[in-house]
Amino acid sequence: MQMDVSEIDGGIRHIRLAGRMDVAGTQAIDLRFTALTATSRSAIVVDLSEVSFLASIGMRTLLSNAKALSLKGGKMVLLNPQPMVASALSTAGIDTLIPVHHDLESACKALEGVVAA
Repeated sequence: MQMDVSEIDGGIRHIRLAGRMDVAGTQAIDLRFTALTATSRSAIVVDLSEVSFLASIGMRTLLSNAKALSLKGGKMVLLNPQPMVASALSTAGIDTLIPVHHDLESACKALEGVVAA
């Protein structure tokens, strides 16, 4: 599992994930992902366009960090999951808890008003 991070307009953190979010893949990014998402009030887009597989442990990582971020006043949205990943998110109901967007513009718009601290 690979993870790249950049800042985009408005102080939004853009986290790009690539690979399989199975046990090994999730363990490979878990600590760094948590440090980037759950430790401060932030606006975060998690780009899933290059994630080819999402296991329950990957869903848990996304959900637990989104919840921790929300408790700090931040917000996370998911961006452009591949069809199989989108289906897994929908089946598990994750898409009702973490908004899913299919283009960067709408994802950023959903984060308006969240001030990074």
